[in-house]
Amino acid sequence: ANPTILILDEATSSVDTRTEKHIQEAMLNLMNGRTSFVIAHRLSTIRDADQILVINHGEVVEQGTHKALLAQGGFYHQLYASQFRATRRNSAALAES
Repeated sequence: ANPTILILDEATSSVDTRTEKHIQEAMLNLMNGRTSFVIAHRLSTIRDADQILVINHGEVVEQGTHKALLAQGGFYHQLYASQFRATRRNSAALAES
C-alpha cells in the first residue's frame, strides 16, 4: 500500500531519546510526499512540522510553526519549556549516577 495520507498517533511516546531519533528519521522518509497528521505529546516529534495545532481540553488554542509558536510565548511555549527542563533534569540525574 502507498497511502497519500498518514496518521501517526504517539509514534514516539514510549521510547528513549536515542530510539526516538531513529523513529523520527524513519517518519520523515515515510511522510515525504504525503499529507501527514502527527499526534504527539513529545514536542520534539513535531517541531519540524509545516503547521502545528495546539489542542488544550479539546479546543485548538494556537496554530503555527514551531518557531512562530515559541515566539508567541503562549501555551506551546510553556509546554516546550517544561519538556526541555524535564529533559535537562533527567540528563543531569543520569550523569550523576
